[in-house]
Amino acid sequence: MAAGHSLKLFRKRLNLTVRDVQEASRRIAAATGEKKYRLSNGWLVQLENRDSPPNAYHLFVLGATYRVSVRTLLRPYGIDLDEQEKHEAIANPQRTQLLAENTVSVDADVDISSPTTRLAPDLAAKFAMPLNSEQNNGHSSLTYALLGTSDLTMYPLIRPGSVLQIDTRQNKLQAASWHNEFERPVYFVELRQGHACGWCELQGKKLLIIPHHSSSVSVREFTYPQEAEIVGRVIAYYTRCV
Repeated sequence: MAAGHSLKLFRKRLNLTVRDVQEASRRIAAATGEKKYRLSNGWLVQLENRDSPPNAYHLFVLGATYRVSVRTLLRPYGIDLDEQEKHEAIANPQRTQLLAENTVSVDADVDISSPTTRLAPDLAAKFAMPLNSEQNNGHSSLTYALLGTSDLTMYPLIRPGSVLQIDTRQNKLQAASWHNEFERPVYFVELRQGHACGWCELQGKKLLIIPHHSSSVSVREFTYPQEAEIVGRVIAYYTRCV
């Protein structure tokens, strides 16, 4: 249904003609002393036959005349005022701020009690806002994984039980330089029996999964790509502090 057609349905529900709405707008304009509230019947017909939303003054008039909120009038146009707070962090990523309660809903919906590390692509739907502030630009290259509660490979940088966001386009080791452990690429690797997450190095036909230097885990070695395949690079993660 066209968005403009929804305005007509609101009007028809009250058995109002376009001239009735025009007169209502004139009464509001007279009461407020503001001519911008006036809405001609020709302009209302145009609004009902197109998908562009009315301006703020006309929204006010239509809401008062049809006895519905501006929020209700905007929804058919794809504008949901209830979503505004959730997008404040996206609009201002440079600011440190509290997020809306429903922006990231991990603890209530995600079972992170598994001792093994595994892929969990279904987690994408659990995050109202992506873990990283950048948009995916229409690519379906992001997937998610759960780091097992017994996986200490990247501890304490990435704690066991963390939710990982993985860019599957970055599935080749890069020789780019890095200056500290936060810049060093972390990869998610599929093994014959399970998965792993860690820093990686390729030495000939051997793929080394290198743990964090503070971890108690040892370096693991696999034949590449027969025993280990890189799923992608970890580009963001949700990790508890305790």
